[in-house]
Amino acid sequence: MHIGFLGLGNMGGPMARNLLKAGHTLTVFDPSPLATAALVELGARTANSPAELARDGVAAIITMLPTAAHVKDVYLGANGLLANIGQGVLLIDSSTIDPLSARDVAKVATAQGNPMLDAPVSGGTGGAAAGTLTFMVGGPTNAFDQAQPLLAAMGRNIVHCGATGNGQVAKIANNMLLGISMVGVAEAMALGVALGMDANVLAGIINTSSGRCWSSEINNPFPGVLENAPASRGYSGGFGTDLMLKDLGLATEAARHAKQPVVLGAAAQQLYQTFSLQGYGGLDFSAIINLFRREA
Repeated sequence: MHIGFLGLGNMGGPMARNLLKAGHTLTVFDPSPLATAALVELGARTANSPAELARDGVAAIITMLPTAAHVKDVYLGANGLLANIGQGVLLIDSSTIDPLSARDVAKVATAQGNPMLDAPVSGGTGGAAAGTLTFMVGGPTNAFDQAQPLLAAMGRNIVHCGATGNGQVAKIANNMLLGISMVGVAEAMALGVALGMDANVLAGIINTSSGRCWSSEINNPFPGVLENAPASRGYSGGFGTDLMLKDLGLATEAARHAKQPVVLGAAAQQLYQTFSLQGYGGLDFSAIINLFRREA
């Protein structure tokens, strides 16, 4: 299938590469020439704008963008996707944005004859590279069925969450929990080491006991515990603190609209806000442990 892919960052780039590996034809766009060049080397062709990509005869378009404002501009702008594609082109937005914005964009797309899914992902950059992402998909069942082969090239667990916007609901709820759990693991690891425990021994106990979770087992925040975790490479790569802060903001704002209390989510948001204001927004979100470590 000929696919358009917009947004080739830490997540989008590996996802696009997996589509190429699966034998699909790709036209790509990203503001970064380096990002597009990496895909062109693998056989993709590049477009100079979203409008040009939309007019390149693609049967489906996948977007992975930073914020709702970017999504609205790319889809709804005068030089965006919807103004330049024909009817029937399948649209899949894998950005993490608020459910209301996802529903607003999908409403416009559907009205002009373009089925649209919100399909945010979980699994981090490692999952994006390995093709093992979880896709949380909101939208019509027929569009979900149509998208399955494309999503299967990039992920292992593909879940239809229900109506349009529900993929985003699942994502922000999951990431709120992820932010909370990372703070908890960071506090526990910092406490144990401050009390004289070896970090590796403590992590091993946690990961074979009731405290085990993704934040302790896969992305442990203490340096040296996991060789391939961001904590062991100066917290570079991975899922940035500012991205986690964005997702926590989406969750707390959605909770405000729903009048639903999220006490721990709001506390985690404030901790990540504090850490970001200290200048660490570009570090992996596991670096939050440095708020608690004595030597940090």
